[in-house]
Amino acid sequence: MRARVPASSANLGPGFDTLGLALNRYVTVDVEPASKLIVRSVGEGEGLADDSSHLAARVAIDVAGTDRLAITVRSDIPIARGLGSSAALAVAAAAAAGASDPLSVATAMDGHPDNAAASMVGGFVAAAVVRGGVQVVRLPLDVSLAFVVMVPDIPLSTARARQSLPSEVTRESAAFNLSRMALLMAGMADSRLLIPEATEDRLHQDYRSPLFPAAPKLLAALVAGGALASCWSGAGPSLLGICRGIDAPGVQLAGEQALVASGIAGQVLLLHADMDGLIIDKDGSAGLYDADR
Repeated sequence: MRARVPASSANLGPGFDTLGLALNRYVTVDVEPASKLIVRSVGEGEGLADDSSHLAARVAIDVAGTDRLAITVRSDIPIARGLGSSAALAVAAAAAAGASDPLSVATAMDGHPDNAAASMVGGFVAAAVVRGGVQVVRLPLDVSLAFVVMVPDIPLSTARARQSLPSEVTRESAAFNLSRMALLMAGMADSRLLIPEATEDRLHQDYRSPLFPAAPKLLAALVAGGALASCWSGAGPSLLGICRGIDAPGVQLAGEQALVASGIAGQVLLLHADMDGLIIDKDGSAGLYDADR
């Protein structure tokens, strides 16, 4: 069975561990019965761990209850860059191995539901663990928006990024984030309402900046180049510019120039929201995942 899943950008500033956005970079996983475990990877992550330690193998073996599987992974999602590569891979591997609830499998592996939910459902989502299960709500999204992503050639694991966060926050910081999150949700639904302050945050972005000191300057460059707002993409170090579609090429150019001026190697991607999420192909018959099956 084959499953394809989009990348995602989570947090989006104030929506820490809650908001996620599916983006049109993809990972595809094929899982078939075999006489022994065979793992192949192509594209991003090629050859890093083509054995039982590969995340896709660990997920598929757990779901299928056997290691007699041939697993092929094809990905164009940058790894350890804040684009939800692990969550997307876990959703795709679980689905390809026949899981009835790939989202729960991926959330258990990832530790939080925002990336996995966006990859599973597509679009702009809010996700939470409620009574032991993952609840996902598709939020309104202005289809005129495009997304410019700065992807530095600097890996940053989510685990390391989380270690930089405080264990407690003040009431003022919590209230600040709630106010900005409301502004962000309104602006994502109607780009005319989106302002740069909507992606301000006091829970994670500033604490992570020492791990990527150029981030504040690069985020400002995206807005100066025409983005409506900018923020860290997930745990970073990728940075996201939210743009009107007509302005996106100019923002992409501004991002490229800012990376060069900062002396940082990397790429700047112009992406769009993926509205389909998980797509499963059984016996050559592709279709959207049916959450009610």
